[in-house]
Amino acid sequence: MTPPRSPRSALAVVFLTVLVDTVGLGIVIPVFPELIVELTGVSLARAATFGGALAFVFAATQFLCAPVVGSLSDRFGRRPVLLFSLAAFGLDYLLMAAAPTIAWLFVGRAVAGLSGASYTAATAYVADVTAPERRAQGFGLIGAAFGIGFVLGPALGGLLGGFGTRVPFVVAAGAALANFVFGWFALPESLAHDSRRAFSWRRANPLGALAAIGRHPGVLGIAGAVFLWQLAHQSLPSVWSFYTLAEFGWSERTVGASLAYVGAIMAVSQGFLTRVLIPRLGGERRAAISGLAGATAGYLVFALASAGWMLFAGLTTWLLAGLVYPSMNALMSRVVPKTAQGELQGAVTSMFSLSAIAGPPLMTLLFARFSAAAAPWRFPGAPYALSALLAVAALALFAAATRGDGEG
Repeated sequence: MTPPRSPRSALAVVFLTVLVDTVGLGIVIPVFPELIVELTGVSLARAATFGGALAFVFAATQFLCAPVVGSLSDRFGRRPVLLFSLAAFGLDYLLMAAAPTIAWLFVGRAVAGLSGASYTAATAYVADVTAPERRAQGFGLIGAAFGIGFVLGPALGGLLGGFGTRVPFVVAAGAALANFVFGWFALPESLAHDSRRAFSWRRANPLGALAAIGRHPGVLGIAGAVFLWQLAHQSLPSVWSFYTLAEFGWSERTVGASLAYVGAIMAVSQGFLTRVLIPRLGGERRAAISGLAGATAGYLVFALASAGWMLFAGLTTWLLAGLVYPSMNALMSRVVPKTAQGELQGAVTSMFSLSAIAGPPLMTLLFARFSAAAAPWRFPGAPYALSALLAVAALALFAAATRGDGEG
C-alpha cells in the first residue's frame, strides 16, 4: 500500500488510528466491574475500590511515561512510537483477557498507561503535518475520534459482554493489532530527520518537560490553564453516574444515553465546529475564552439543576466547550519549535494524567460530603460548583497568559 503523502490523507490515517484505539478502550469499560468481581470474589461495592486503584495505576503510569514518549518521538520520529504503542495495546488486552488474578490487571493497566501515552505522538504528528493556523482543527479531529470512540466502544462492549467477560478484551486486542498492521502500511513518517533532536532524560520527565516548554513565552500560563480546565472536567466521569442516579433517579440506560450524548457533542464540536467557529470567533484565543465561558455556564446548570432534563441542556454547552483544548493546544504549538512538539505534547498529556490522579478523589469526596444525610448543607451538585470555579480560574489564567497575542 502506498502511504498517504498529503496532510489531509495523513490526518485521516491518524484519525482512524486514534478512533480504533479509543473504541478498544471503550469496549472493555462495561465488563471491568464483573471481571474484577470474578477475579477477587468480592462484592460489587468492594470491587469499585479495586477499580479506583486500577484507574490510579493507569493515570500514574501515563503521567510518568508521556514525556518519555514525547521525547522519543522527537528523537526517532512519530511513526515508530505510534506503532510500538499500538502493538503494546494489543498485547495488553490479550494479557487482561487471560488474567488469572487481579494482579495481572494491575500489570495490564500499567502497560495500558504506557501505551496510552501514544496520544502524545498522535498530537505531535498533527502538529507536524498541519500549518500553524490550521492546528486547532487538526487537534479537534483527534478529539472527535475520541468522542466517536467513546460512543461506539461502550455500546459494543455491552453487547459483547453478553458472551462473557473476557470476550470484549479479545475483540479489543484484535482491533489494536489490526490497527498496528494498518498503521505499518498506511502511516508515513511526519518528522523530517533534520527536525529531530537528541533524547535527554533531563527533559523526559514531567517536571523537566514543563520547565523546558516554560521557557517559551506564554506557554506555561496556557499549560496551567489546561490543567485547571482538565481538573474541572474530572467531575463528569467521577460523579456523574452517582449524581444522576441518586438525585434524579436515572436508570443505567439513561446514564449511558447521557454519556453517549456527551461523546456525540464532542465529536461534532471538535470534528466540525472547530473548522467553522474558530475563524468566525476571531481565532483560537477568543474561541477558547468562549468555550470556557460556555463550560462555566454548563457546570452551574449541573450544580443547580432541579430536574433531569436540565442536565441535557447543560451538556449542550459543550458544543462550545469542545473548542477549548484544541484552541489552547494550537496556541502553545505555535510558539514551540518543530523539534520540541513531542516534548510539548508529552507535558500536556502528563498534566491530563495528573488531573486524572487528583480529580476523582477530590470530586467524589465533595459529592459524598454534601450528599450525605448528615450533611450540614445538602448540596449534591458541589463538585460541579467547584468545576465552575476551576473553569473561571482557567479562563482568567489563559486570558492573562495570551493577552496581546494579536487576536484581541
